[in-house]
Amino acid sequence: MKITSLFEEKKPVLSFEIFPPKKESTLKNIEGTLDELSRLKPDFVSVTFGAGGTLANNATVQLAKKIKEQYKIEPLVHVTCLNYSKEEIDIVLKELKENSIENILALRGDRNPEMLPKDDFKYASDLIQYIKETSDFGLSGACYPEKHLESVSVADDLIHLKKKVDAGAKHLISQLFFDNDLFYSFYEKSQIVGINVPIEAGIIPVTNKKQIERMISMCGATLPSKFSKVLQKYEDNPEALMDAGIAYAVNQIVDLLAHDVAGIHIYTMNNPMIAKKICESIKNLI
Repeated sequence: MKITSLFEEKKPVLSFEIFPPKKESTLKNIEGTLDELSRLKPDFVSVTFGAGGTLANNATVQLAKKIKEQYKIEPLVHVTCLNYSKEEIDIVLKELKENSIENILALRGDRNPEMLPKDDFKYASDLIQYIKETSDFGLSGACYPEKHLESVSVADDLIHLKKKVDAGAKHLISQLFFDNDLFYSFYEKSQIVGINVPIEAGIIPVTNKKQIERMISMCGATLPSKFSKVLQKYEDNPEALMDAGIAYAVNQIVDLLAHDVAGIHIYTMNNPMIAKKICESIKNLI
């Protein structure tokens, strides 16, 4: 099933993100996580691009296949392109097709000092266009409510996002954010420039101060002052911080649903307990 059809059948869509274990030998250990997440009945699950972003023996495909065949949930597989040639991407596409994976989240990928970028794909839009021209995968893209770190302006970022959609992305998932007003402003601007595909709001429940500080430094998201105070107050009390982080995420989601967002994408960090607590709080809303 193409993920875009989910948005035609229901609204809002609920989805989760998980990542493969760093060691392929521990792939079986993620079954407990999948058991718990599957009970929450997500519409699809996205799987990040392998441990270390390598192509050889990629655990992403194995995990996506397990999600589809064993749990009967549609997987959305992340594929990055900055450090790979068309021939290498063809290998990935062939493997996905052989395993009946139908949906791809096409990404440029982070710059890796240990890997030199190749010349075939400069932007995610290049990858999207290439996949569309050579196959029939359902294509999704990423978007940034506070703009990509490398974009010179919000307007420049929207131009690149429109290129993704024009190239063939039929669905977008936002980077994490903590201020819903920033998401609403971004959404309005995207509509003005003609981006009319479903946009899911990416939400991460904060349960570790150092972890989230590292993540926002990489993606450029900002922390509202009211949330910064929460982190400061409870950073040395893990249980309290978990409760506060989940409560903040739930409040975000309730507000987003009230504004008729197309979908909620929860970055689970492979912690099903957190996803369960959030879903229990919104079970009558979605």
